Amino acid sequence: MKKAGLLESPKRGFYVLTVRGEQVLRDHPTRIDNTVLDEFPDFGSWRERSAAGRPKKPPSSGEESEETPEEQLDSAYLELRATIEAEILDQVRSMSPEFFERLVVGLLVSMGYGGSLRDAGRAIGRSGDGGIDGVIKEDQLGLDVIYVQAKRWQNTVGRPEIQSFAGSLDGVKAKKGIFITTSGFSREAEDYTSRIDKRIVLIDGERLARLMYDHGVGVTLVETFLVKHLDLDYFIEE
Repeated sequence: MKKAGLLESPKRGFYVLTVRGEQVLRDHPTRIDNTVLDEFPDFGSWRERSAAGRPKKPPSSGEESEETPEEQLDSAYLELRATIEAEILDQVRSMSPEFFERLVVGLLVSMGYGGSLRDAGRAIGRSGDGGIDGVIKEDQLGLDVIYVQAKRWQNTVGRPEIQSFAGSLDGVKAKKGIFITTSGFSREAEDYTSRIDKRIVLIDGERLARLMYDHGVGVTLVETFLVKHLDLDYFIEE
């Protein structure tokens, strides 16, 4: 139910119904199963990622595995990664909007934007210009800037919110923007960004979790495995 946006966890061990959850409970008072949850894109995407990353069933005694050891390792990694990314997103959604803004700063700096963390931190949250939450350098030299909108939301971000952000970019004569949310974007919102002359990058909750994982934000390295292959050239006798 959390994956479908029906529940949220404001703190560890506590769960509350979202507005969406209350509506679903009214529509389905006796039973909420996967058939109901499949109506929500967030839940469907999570199930697809989990299925893609889940290792195949181990062969029974006497059967040969269809996967090589390397493929089994890859499958296990993908399953573990999908689980951790889901935990990251759950944790982010439980934090305050102020924490989310700081998280966005840290992530963008880790990705090479914004120059220093100190510079980026001063930029975010100072604009107050309509739909703009902050401004961050595109590169360390500050040759160009990117305007940022960070929304810790449960409900899907629609076209009106993206249009408002695009209008705010017009107000500062900007062509580049990043809209980051903990939820998702409607098809109309994505279609709108593809047809305007501005470059607005949409980062939904799932992509946010992937970027945090890739750039080491909110996660800690626990173990590293080195996979080696036999070097046949070494065993060639002259």
